[in-house]
Amino acid sequence: MRDDLIKIALVGHTNTGKTSLLRTLTRDTGFGEVADSPGTTRHVEGARLRLEGRAVLEWFDTPGMEDSISLLEYLERLDRPGERLDGPARIRRFLDTPEAHGRYEQEARVLAKMLDCDAALYVIDARDPVLGKHRDELAILAACGRPLLPVLNFVNAPAHRADEWRGAMARLGLHAVVEFDTVAPPLDGEQQLYAKLGVLLDRHATALAQLSDSLAAQRRARRGAAYDMLADLLVDAAALHVSSASDESALLAASNRLREQVRQREQACVDALLALYNFRRSDFADDALPLQGERWGMDLFHPQALKDMGVQVGMGAAAGAMAGAAVDLFSAGLSLGTGMLIGAAAGGLWQGVEKLGKRVAGKLRGWREISVDDAVLRLLALRQRQLIEALERRGHAAREPLKLDRPDDEAWRKGPLPEALKEARSRPEWSALGDGYEDSDRRKRVVGALAKTLAEAPLPAA
Repeated sequence: MRDDLIKIALVGHTNTGKTSLLRTLTRDTGFGEVADSPGTTRHVEGARLRLEGRAVLEWFDTPGMEDSISLLEYLERLDRPGERLDGPARIRRFLDTPEAHGRYEQEARVLAKMLDCDAALYVIDARDPVLGKHRDELAILAACGRPLLPVLNFVNAPAHRADEWRGAMARLGLHAVVEFDTVAPPLDGEQQLYAKLGVLLDRHATALAQLSDSLAAQRRARRGAAYDMLADLLVDAAALHVSSASDESALLAASNRLREQVRQREQACVDALLALYNFRRSDFADDALPLQGERWGMDLFHPQALKDMGVQVGMGAAAGAMAGAAVDLFSAGLSLGTGMLIGAAAGGLWQGVEKLGKRVAGKLRGWREISVDDAVLRLLALRQRQLIEALERRGHAAREPLKLDRPDDEAWRKGPLPEALKEARSRPEWSALGDGYEDSDRRKRVVGALAKTLAEAPLPAA
């Protein structure tokens, strides 16, 4: 084992969230086992964090301590007549006793790992009252001679006792305390934790600061990548045009085809965002996904879904079968004037018109183009922006599926659409959902600019 590898144990009473904390710190929803029943973790488990390919820190999840009161009494009887052992020596003697392999086997695993580590996080369920057993636990852990950093978990619960715990820790000489809710951790929670560990472990302060900086940079890069995904989705949707004959049945079929393409594209974006943040589809409430059925809460194109997000629904979107689809009757989205096209047709200049593009020629021959309504673009932006910000704030120990509500995002509900989307309207080749897709340099620049606009806009309500 390398001498410069920082080893930290997570210790504490049963069912305080030690495994949950490690899931959030490692961004691994599959680490260990999390359950409401006490004593879920029965063995020591580990996870490593790397910096530039080099292992820097190793976490160890330990079983919960359950019988600290009687164990403390037992430890105090281990000194022989005329002998007074220091804390670590007494713990080592205990580990050689039969009781360490019997009655106190679980506590022995914790203490053995404590002696093998540089420091420990003492994880506290801040909803619990401070009891004598907790003080005895801390006395036993302190005997290992390793720095202890108390971590207050579940501080977002309405009835938490964080202040009571801070006072109790101070009376025991533990003045450095971190609040870190594993279900909804603060955005700067990791930086606070590593900064305080750096104070306790001065020899490793530089490595811990570098690790903290790297994790912060990863968070920024992850958020940037998320908004790139959203911008790409919006450009794909805005640029999509589906051609159709002008009769009602053909228009309806084309509209359905367009809507299904956009639904599938939003689902792909949702899946990509969940993967980016290392969450599973089960972490997102089923009724928030756009492809799970015909109820309005599940349908991107249903007028009620638009209304519930506060998006104004125009006549086209309220028309039922054509909801969310805009029919381009002649030249909308093109820079050519209607008079010019009519004149070209009347003069028999079809060959010249063909040079203006298949879209124009198709319209002159009675074809129509269907595109995504502005209201649906707004809804896409609102839903995905809210999802991104919710994933930013979600801990990997959260067990309830994520649900989206109506965000406080007036700019995207009612403000003008960004110029990038207006340009995409006239660039059908920019949609990966259509034929002739071209990922040109101009498209890349527009997606990048749109991603920046999306990320810098006022955030939805948490």
